[in-house]
Amino acid sequence: MPIETYRTIHLFAIMLLFTSIGGLALYVAAGGTKAANPHRTLVSALHGTAAFLVLLGGFGMLARLHVAFPFPLWIWIKLTIWTLLSVVIVLPYRKPDLAKPLFLAAPLLGLAAAWAAIFKPA
Repeated sequence: MPIETYRTIHLFAIMLLFTSIGGLALYVAAGGTKAANPHRTLVSALHGTAAFLVLLGGFGMLARLHVAFPFPLWIWIKLTIWTLLSVVIVLPYRKPDLAKPLFLAAPLLGLAAAWAAIFKPA
C-alpha cells in the first residue's frame, strides 16, 4: 500500500482513539458507572480497534520509509505514548476522580506524539 494509505489509517485511528478516551472520561466525570454504561462494549471495541490501527498505520509508514530496528528515539517516544493511550482506557472506571484530568491530559500526550513525529529527536 502507498504511504498515504498508511498515514490516513494512522490519523483516522488516532481520532477514534481520542474519541473513545474522551467520551469515556466525560461519561465517568459526569457520574456514570461501568455497570450503567449502555455503550461500554462499543467504547471498548472502538478503543481496541483504534489502538491496533494506530500501530498498523504507524508501522506501515515505517516500512514504506525503510526505517528498521534499532529504531530511532522518536519512534520509542511514540510507542511509549501509544502504550499509555492504549491502557489509559481502564483508568476512569477504576479512579473516577482522574476522569476529568485524563480528559485534559490525553490531548497533551497526542501533542507529544505529534512533536516526536514532526521534529524526530535523535
